[in-house]
Amino acid sequence: MTTDTPTKSQEAAAVPPPGRASEKKRIQQGHKRLLTRRDRITLAFMAGVPTILHVVLVWVTALASILLAFTSWDGIGFDSIKWVGFDNFHQLFTDNPQFWPAVQHNVIWFVVLILIPTPFGLFLAVQLDKKIRFSRVYQTAFFLPVVISLACIGFVWQLIYNPDTGLINSIIGANKPGHYIDWIGDPKLNLWAVLIAASWRHTGYMMILYLAGLKSVDPSLREASALDGANEWQTFKSVIFPTLRPTNTVVLVVTIIEALRAFDLVFVFNKGAQGTELLSILVTNNIIGESSRIGYGSAIAVVLLFISLIVIIPYLIATFRKERRA
Repeated sequence: MTTDTPTKSQEAAAVPPPGRASEKKRIQQGHKRLLTRRDRITLAFMAGVPTILHVVLVWVTALASILLAFTSWDGIGFDSIKWVGFDNFHQLFTDNPQFWPAVQHNVIWFVVLILIPTPFGLFLAVQLDKKIRFSRVYQTAFFLPVVISLACIGFVWQLIYNPDTGLINSIIGANKPGHYIDWIGDPKLNLWAVLIAASWRHTGYMMILYLAGLKSVDPSLREASALDGANEWQTFKSVIFPTLRPTNTVVLVVTIIEALRAFDLVFVFNKGAQGTELLSILVTNNIIGESSRIGYGSAIAVVLLFISLIVIIPYLIATFRKERRA
């Protein structure tokens, strides 16, 4: 004869041990303590304030600049804003003698950065990846210009280019009366002088990017290449460099952005005088210059934004596709 009355062993199994029950209760209480009202307010404040600042200072100002690009405004009172449509852009492309030289200088800036400091940064990264003595000291020395403010770098190179007491003129003997070389004031030289300072800083940036890429290369690839009898150059050319393709993409995008947003060095050197006109300098001169033309300056900023998006959007698309495949 069967009965449904649970046995003592079944009842003991149904009741959790006292230690486990108390542990579960402590965990639940701990979760409740993590979500107290005070904690929620703190988290909301920490996440909300940066988000609000980002939206206001980045997105709102960017959208406002796009709207102002189609207006004429001197910056005094909102009543003076007048809708002009595409007149600012038409004037920019046809009647501004500084626009196309500025575009040309931005292109030169990019070409110089991609041809001189980028390969040199790769060379330094390869040498430092060999784990030579004092490699940390060398990394710090080469990367130091990157963490220094561009304004400070501009002031340092101003001293180097000084016609009277500058280092370069003193070395080549061009600091005597009647034989001065005005590296900053001469329109034929000032752009190249600024590019030397920019390349000095950009080299350290490229070195760190490539050094990070070299650290991610599988050591077994080097060992297999050595077993096949390849020398150091053949190993780098046929094995290592192809694996740096993601790093090369990042380097290309970073260099284009650096060339487009170049401003600090030029402004410190000569405030974008003849020979060093850049798009960023034109934006600043039209918005906060003597004759404030905020609508016209915003039109130049929109052109600069459009050129930047041409580079950034394909890079983001390729990155997201790679993450989805992974």
